[in-house]
Amino acid sequence: MFQSLINLFYPKVCAGCDSFLLSTEYIICSRCRHDMPLTHHSKIAENEAFKKFYGKVPVEFAATFVYFHKKGLVQRMIHNLKYKGCEEVGTAMGEWFAVELKTIGVLLTVDAIIPVPLHKRKLRARGYNQVTTFGLSLSEKLEISYNENLLVRTRYSKTQTTKNLLGRTEVNAKTIFDVVFTQNDYNKHFLLIDDVLTTGSTLEACSRALLKIPGTKISIICLAMTN
Repeated sequence: MFQSLINLFYPKVCAGCDSFLLSTEYIICSRCRHDMPLTHHSKIAENEAFKKFYGKVPVEFAATFVYFHKKGLVQRMIHNLKYKGCEEVGTAMGEWFAVELKTIGVLLTVDAIIPVPLHKRKLRARGYNQVTTFGLSLSEKLEISYNENLLVRTRYSKTQTTKNLLGRTEVNAKTIFDVVFTQNDYNKHFLLIDDVLTTGSTLEACSRALLKIPGTKISIICLAMTN
């Protein structure tokens, strides 16, 4: 009853369209779920996300969940996740995507989920890493451990404003990531996750850092992909 009173005075709204959510809806309304531009990458082994890394870094599997369009539904959701503190978006999308990912045989060998890290300075300013709830949701549903300490960002870089859409520094990313590992991390399959896949250079740089660990295999999952 107390929760009902809270919802009466502070009604929850959809992260995609700002419409009031029904009591049976969570974070994303039924209409937005229906209109979500799904990529269906999980059904295609060599999909467009996987091809981003051809000839760059060896990847076991790569997929994104939805397409990111300028001024579209997914852009609004990512914006709310990244800048408005709506971390539940990551939770909801992770739970949804996990249903598909459970069917991917190669992911059964994943030992740990690794998020693309923020620099400590940016983490303090924002207060959270926007992919944390997405990763924790995948961790719970896929029963894979979550490790946010293995991969680190060693250099602070300002957000690019050329397109002012994704808030992502993709250029000159090769030297800004490193790994802190022990022998216990040898011969592991890591699932690297991020919010939006654009050129792929940030994820490539993270993968190169992880590949410093002997015997490493890498798969990549992102919430969205620019299209």
